[in-house]
Amino acid sequence: MIIFGPLLVIAGIGFFCWLLFTLAVFALPFYAGLTVGAWAFHTGAGWLGGSVVGVIAAGVTFGVGQLAFAFVPWTWLRLAIVLVYAAPATVAGYYATHGIAQMAMPSTTWQMIFSLVGAVAVGITALIRITGLTPPGREEARLARA
Repeated sequence: MIIFGPLLVIAGIGFFCWLLFTLAVFALPFYAGLTVGAWAFHTGAGWLGGSVVGVIAAGVTFGVGQLAFAFVPWTWLRLAIVLVYAAPATVAGYYATHGIAQMAMPSTTWQMIFSLVGAVAVGITALIRITGLTPPGREEARLARA
């Protein structure tokens, strides 16, 4: 059992880091869905109605971002759209890494350093994943047909 303990801890930390990087892309749609769902619940929609409205709001937020990113021709506006979606992911990455660092080390300086490194890593990963989720644009489609 003493051999499996550290291996399971490493596997658990690896799993949660993978989950953090995978779900960071959806931080803004999740927040929008949670906010709208909570609003619907507090206005009398009940648990089921609030959940359904929240899921629809999250899906619409994600879909609008993907459509806007795919069809906007200007690079500066595409960059703004990506930053709107990646900024909440970066903040979520900071706080998730900070929580893990607080459990692992007592020094607040090192906690802050690891938290900032984690935020940058999650932010870059979210940027790459957001730009990779969109279908090929006009230029890529034209090149693919030629």
